[in-house]
Amino acid sequence: MDMYENKVVLCGANSYEEKYYLNPDFEQLPGKIKDELKIMCVLYVNDVGGILTLVYEEDAELCFEVTSEEGDPMFDEIGSQLKIKELQREKQELLAALQLYYRVFFLGEDV
Repeated sequence: MDMYENKVVLCGANSYEEKYYLNPDFEQLPGKIKDELKIMCVLYVNDVGGILTLVYEEDAELCFEVTSEEGDPMFDEIGSQLKIKELQREKQELLAALQLYYRVFFLGEDV
């Protein structure tokens, strides 16, 4: 089964390749929001390591998915979880707006 079945990737950052990715389907997002996403993801992987992906679940919830290469001594598992909680708190408005955007423009919901 595909990990991304019924999920849509919004963006992600990879500390191993030092790359940031934004799904081209979201190019229409305002520049300020795209910048904020990029900064958030890149700072996260600089801090904690690993790979961070922001993914819309089937229910349109925006989730943080974190993976790391096996046996990566630089990856901080506990720091990762704390950092995500912090981001979910600090970026609550941004994340809520992105969920609403997705529900309206991708799922065609009336909100």
